[in-house]
Amino acid sequence: MKLREIYENGRGIDPAPLVTQPRPSLLEDEELLDAYSQTITGVAEKVGQAVVNIRVRRGQESGGSGFIVAPDGYIVTNSHVVHGAERIDVTLADARVAPARLVGDDPESDLAVIRTDAPNLAFIRFGDSRKLRVGQIAIALGSPFGFQQTVTAGVVSALGRSMRSQSGRLIDNIIQTDAALNPGNSGGPLVNSRGEVIGVNTAIIQSAQGICFAIASNTAELVAAWLIKDGFIRRSWIGIMGQTAAIHARIARYHRIKTAQGILVLGIEPGSPAAEAQLLEGDILVAFQGEPLASIDDLQRRLVAKEIGVECAVTILRRTELHELKIRPRETPRGKGN
Repeated sequence: MKLREIYENGRGIDPAPLVTQPRPSLLEDEELLDAYSQTITGVAEKVGQAVVNIRVRRGQESGGSGFIVAPDGYIVTNSHVVHGAERIDVTLADARVAPARLVGDDPESDLAVIRTDAPNLAFIRFGDSRKLRVGQIAIALGSPFGFQQTVTAGVVSALGRSMRSQSGRLIDNIIQTDAALNPGNSGGPLVNSRGEVIGVNTAIIQSAQGICFAIASNTAELVAAWLIKDGFIRRSWIGIMGQTAAIHARIARYHRIKTAQGILVLGIEPGSPAAEAQLLEGDILVAFQGEPLASIDDLQRRLVAKEIGVECAVTILRRTELHELKIRPRETPRGKGN
């Protein structure tokens, strides 16, 4: 599901590109700097109108940034910015302060959607993060101090990184950038030279210089659409506790197992899909629907909404024998993992 599908005829999702003029191919250094500067300032001036400061009260006051993705007040931010909030207020780019309410929160992806009823809102649209290339311009915006916004620019340093959310689940397709993130910029947009959102700023490595991360826009748009629709993300669950374990090389060669390790089952929840499929403690899961499982993270990636209620093939190693079991994942109970 795409966020634009929430609105009829794409309302609020497809403003015109912010930068349409092609750059000359040959420029003197000073002219090149001017062109670069004009791109940054042009994007900042327009995109900045949709960036908000978020103030949260949960015992004590904290906050972060967010950005408006629809004229009716939907705002995307990080889950860790608003999770558990007792009260949420947003400060808009024109210094208006308005209350907001939580629409949906997904700690697993560190994304959330809030909504304000303030009128006359500027908004921005998502770009396609699949088209990103290492080295292209990346501009990070935030509003850590109310309407006093910050802008930093750099490049996309790397693609396809992974990092863990606060819940412990692995988030894939993370963008690494050297566009510095200031304190309070979590939840703000990372945009390209056309002013399209290519990521949601989420983390800084404190011990390293110039290493910052953003959740890819395609992930953010998908999660935001589900949060607006249902208020949460549906995932599937089989009910095991496990850990990564090595598979003896001779056994792996004999059975032609594609990985050197699998998931050792340490516990099975009574009445769970795993129990119904007759999985046993000590079994090692080596494949799910024919795809190798080398770690718990591999299993989590495959336990998605489309697997709910669907009979799936699980390949296991039981002692030295290979078996295939049928398991029917169920929707994840809130607060549960695998």
